[in-house]
Amino acid sequence: MNRLELRMNRALQVLTVLAVLATLCLPASAAAVIGQPAPAFRTPDLSGKPVSLADFKGKTVVLEWHNFGCPFVQKHYRSGNMQALQKKYAAEVVWLSINSTHPGHPDYQAPQVLEKELARFGATPTRFLMDESGAVGLAYGAKVTPHMYVIDPTGKLVYNGAIDDKRSANPDDVKTSRNLVVAALEDLRAGRPISNPVNVPYGCTIKYK
Repeated sequence: MNRLELRMNRALQVLTVLAVLATLCLPASAAAVIGQPAPAFRTPDLSGKPVSLADFKGKTVVLEWHNFGCPFVQKHYRSGNMQALQKKYAAEVVWLSINSTHPGHPDYQAPQVLEKELARFGATPTRFLMDESGAVGLAYGAKVTPHMYVIDPTGKLVYNGAIDDKRSANPDDVKTSRNLVVAALEDLRAGRPISNPVNVPYGCTIKYK
């Protein structure tokens, strides 16, 4: 391993530690409750068309809190992991990516920019939603990107937490991680209780107003 690789690994380790500490220090907020109806919402997609959770009644829904500027989000897009999941479950799952970054924050990206980034990465969520007010994120208690939720066809929340069990920003770690969202979706598909319904999320703090 050369010096550049060592420096990059050290930087990723520092980012991971900071992300965990930031998650633990976040102020309390409202949170969706496992086994209870998922909070209703209505917010525009990238084209400005309003999208409601009620539009997908009777379907399994995955919510993915998103920010392309976050190294932990990039981990799952640069590795192709998130896109692969979106395609794998496209026939049976409504995949909603949600950006709750406030427009006044430097991390904010306008819909036109996000459309180009999604195309560049080959991402195919069912819809990409703009939650500029932060109302949707706060209703769910979303803390970081990526923060993942799974809603079953009855409208109840069945998963809340991290996408996997490797709390790092290194794309190579995707190969050896256990994907907790996949585990939840497979339990749901098989009619089993979700074996691990709550996990502490890791990533970049969401830049609410």
